[in-house]
Amino acid sequence: MAKKAKTIFMCQECGYESPKWMGQCVCGAWNSFVEEKVVEFNENDNRRRGSSVKAAMNSGQPGAAPSRVVKPTRLTEVKTSDYSRMDTGIKELNRVLGGGLVKGSLTLISGEPGIGKSTIIIQAAAHIAQNYGTVLYVSGEESEEQIKMRAERVCSGNTENLFLLAETNMEVVMGVVEQLKPAFLIIDSIQTMYSEEIDAAPGSVSQVRICGNLLMRLGKSGDLPIFIVAHVTKSGELAGPKIVEHLVDCVLNFTGERNQDLRILRSYKNRFGTTSEIGAFEMSETGLSGIENLSGSFLEGLEDGTEGAMATAIYEGTRPLLLEVQALTAPTNIGFARRTALGVDNSRLNMILAVLERKAGIPFLNQDVYVNIVGGLRPEGTSTDLAVALAIYSAYRGIPGNSRTLAMGEIGLTGDLRPIQNAEKIVKEAARMGFTKVILPRRNQEKIKESIPGLKLIGVMNLKEAISSL
Repeated sequence: MAKKAKTIFMCQECGYESPKWMGQCVCGAWNSFVEEKVVEFNENDNRRRGSSVKAAMNSGQPGAAPSRVVKPTRLTEVKTSDYSRMDTGIKELNRVLGGGLVKGSLTLISGEPGIGKSTIIIQAAAHIAQNYGTVLYVSGEESEEQIKMRAERVCSGNTENLFLLAETNMEVVMGVVEQLKPAFLIIDSIQTMYSEEIDAAPGSVSQVRICGNLLMRLGKSGDLPIFIVAHVTKSGELAGPKIVEHLVDCVLNFTGERNQDLRILRSYKNRFGTTSEIGAFEMSETGLSGIENLSGSFLEGLEDGTEGAMATAIYEGTRPLLLEVQALTAPTNIGFARRTALGVDNSRLNMILAVLERKAGIPFLNQDVYVNIVGGLRPEGTSTDLAVALAIYSAYRGIPGNSRTLAMGEIGLTGDLRPIQNAEKIVKEAARMGFTKVILPRRNQEKIKESIPGLKLIGVMNLKEAISSL
């Protein structure tokens, strides 16, 4: 049942409250009282945001609930300040976070089991403990001995301020946090935590939701940065309710292949930085180390004379990234031709094949087509369309590729090439990597005023012109 609001009168000069209007306040000010509506509230109500309301005096009656005056704030009156960031000691992680870990922020990191989530977190925790103060690592999955074994293997430096806690009760964890007052908190993982407020199993939707709310209140009220590890489903999506992703400030996803050393950390949400930023890591016996020249690692296998191979580029977050696209065509042995793509959306591949068949006269009805983005990366956007089409054409016609040629552009259904964003920055990166020829949409070429020595820009209007330049 909704509680009724009552009327009080508040002095604008000193904040004194009175149940009736007064001409002169106790502070001496005249005609300074204004009418306010207040509502009783439960002081132990954990569902409301206490920072958004203004505390007022109690009614004075025994057992009466306190009252609060709810007042909105003008946007122009809200004070802003620069967020202070903490260096995690991992350059690629700082890049994905937007420059470092913001105090009071909640960061959710997910990934397949064994991909390296706990490894990168313990490395960051050791650096923060050495430079900023106490760090609390709460684990609901591993024992303290298991965490210590990993820390001895991947962490360097003094870990005297790194504390471990094997606990799943949120109320116990919050009590330890209040007592220890850490500079950084890690929850591994939220699916193992539970609260005594509700009677449900850990990992259930209700428990994940309430634990996420408790962690949000804990981080925001204490200016405490929190890392939350989350499980994923079979399809690779975050397990649990979607509301947790809305609560947190940053959502990171860790991907990679178990049989490869490359790991990609991608930001899908970041309130303190850019989204779609990626960080590259290499897994070794001593932990994860950042890869600064990511384009070089993706292109190291690209050679001259290879059929069906083409270099392309995308713009991820704040940096250009060069990739290798491989394609293979083979006569089909069954009734229906097969279309297999790794790193490229299947519907996008079918559209490119349809444009190639119509504009280049290649019959794919009896051809199996395989396309792969080398390195296991799944680039977003459409700037790789032209490279995919040229790689397929090269594989079908048997045209040897050139390792110093790069192609980029979006293909329309009419066969024309549409311009892409950040083309000038990509061209400069291609020149730095030693490319001598770049095939790109003509509208992008016209906007690039600065000529780069040793690099030839070929602007094309449609797919036919691109094939001719190949």
